Amino acid sequence: MDNNLRKLSRRRFIGTTASIAAGLAAAPSLIAAPNIIRSYSKAGSLIKDVQIGVITYSFRSMPDQSAEATLKYVLDAGISAIELMGDPAESFAGKPENPVDRRAFYRLMRAQRDGETLTEDQQKEMADMRSQMDAYNKQVAAWRAKVSMDKFVQMRKMYNDAGVSIYGFKPNAFGKDNSDAEIAYGMRAAKALGASHVTLEHPSDNAHTERLGKLAKKHKVYVGYHGHEQQTPTFWDTAMDQSKYNAMNLDVGHYVAAGNPDPLALIREKHDRIVSMHVKDRQTPANGKDNLPWGSGDTPIRAVLQLMRDQKYTFPATIELEYEVPAGSDAVKEVAKCLDFCRKALV
Repeated sequence: MDNNLRKLSRRRFIGTTASIAAGLAAAPSLIAAPNIIRSYSKAGSLIKDVQIGVITYSFRSMPDQSAEATLKYVLDAGISAIELMGDPAESFAGKPENPVDRRAFYRLMRAQRDGETLTEDQQKEMADMRSQMDAYNKQVAAWRAKVSMDKFVQMRKMYNDAGVSIYGFKPNAFGKDNSDAEIAYGMRAAKALGASHVTLEHPSDNAHTERLGKLAKKHKVYVGYHGHEQQTPTFWDTAMDQSKYNAMNLDVGHYVAAGNPDPLALIREKHDRIVSMHVKDRQTPANGKDNLPWGSGDTPIRAVLQLMRDQKYTFPATIELEYEVPAGSDAVKEVAKCLDFCRKALV
């Protein structure tokens, strides 16, 4: 692993421990103290020197998506380090409100990405939402061009004081249609939040990964490229050859669902270029590729975590909740179950 990246990773772990030890004096006033006290009674999610985190996308089904509510979800799930989606942070910083129903929009986008045929009404709905999104994105770009980093620093303090560190940041600011100024904004915001890297879906565009790598070098922030079922053992090679700041945001569940037989071999070979890793339990193509509760799919989660422990790999293992939440439960409870699975695998 690059020395700077290793130092950032170790500093993040130390910082999390120090924040927890600092006590409740500076805990955010918008969250009830009893909830924070309950969370502090948990052991946290650094287990045998393996940092278990969560991407806040996992809480997308929860009713309140504010920065304060998201922090409460994280704490109640027992997590002490996160990959933060853009919306809670940017809303906290004053981003204009989105007029589009994002859940409906992304549901249709996912259906289309997965090869489903949209009805005529769905196609019309999606086209209308895209038009609204285009107008909204221009409004957001103007906001990003002038926003101060002060609120991001404030949010970092709020989370750190509650015992939660932010290791990755995933705003919708790194696409091919985003300007260099927006990309720079996203990287500056990540640093203000305390993150060592930003994450995005791999664009499958070599010119764009080269562009991002150059901007990442300028801002000294790593770019972790996430993949779905297009992941292969060589999926990230071109981007990583372009810049030492281009790195991997491996998803072991999608990797298995793509038909790759041995995620452990990939991790051993390229661990020093992984900035963070998503964990979910998916089946192989032969078994249907489904996303299942942990321990019932084909992804070797236990073996992956034990490899991280035994080899002292410092990148975080990020819980990504994508299986269906059972009746009577919620996302917070299910993330806590995933964390318990990790704890049992590591101790």
